[in-house]
Amino acid sequence: MIVQIYAFTNPKDAVEAAKIGVDHVGFVAGDYGQVCGELSLSEAAAIAGAVREICTSVALTMATNIDEILTMAAAVKPDIVHVSTDPLDVDVQAMRELRDSLSPHTRLMKALPVDGTESVTLAKAFATTCDYLLLDTKVAGMPGVGATGMTHDWGVSRRIVQSVSCPVILAGGLSSANVVQAIKAVDPWGVDSNTATNVSGDKVRKDMERVSEFCEIIRSTAT
Repeated sequence: MIVQIYAFTNPKDAVEAAKIGVDHVGFVAGDYGQVCGELSLSEAAAIAGAVREICTSVALTMATNIDEILTMAAAVKPDIVHVSTDPLDVDVQAMRELRDSLSPHTRLMKALPVDGTESVTLAKAFATTCDYLLLDTKVAGMPGVGATGMTHDWGVSRRIVQSVSCPVILAGGLSSANVVQAIKAVDPWGVDSNTATNVSGDKVRKDMERVSEFCEIIRSTAT
């Protein structure tokens, strides 16, 4: 089971998390004034470089322009580019163009909102263009997909997992208290935590004890 954690803001915490057992270290690459934890491209590149030999780096972008995303990928050099904008802002065709334009060594992830059975159709379409899908919760009035701290219908998420051939990472309000239940309900390839592994009441700083607990409960369940 792959463990992905967002959103790191400095190399020290990212390296510590990788040593704890986080497989995918995520961070927000690009300052668009939309989501918490946004970094300049140089700051994001520093994190990607720090963890290069020890885990997978995942750069989340809120850009909607293909050229901007490609510029970010070239500057930051993440292992995975994670497009977290609303589906229609970077649609299936745009994702296909990104896939064709990115370095062959750079993988592509698309965040999709889980909101009713229409999400299954959406996921099938995007699965043809991505290396990974991330299933998350969309809340009206919040930019992009995710970082809400709220769960969604895991039954729909399970249908998506069963309907697509690419790996699926489950996100959306996951914590040490519910991640085992979520894994049993959805059977994803990986799980993601952001809000619940932050310092309580802080939208940016990671709580390394919470990160460790999240990893430990997943590893103990897997064995």
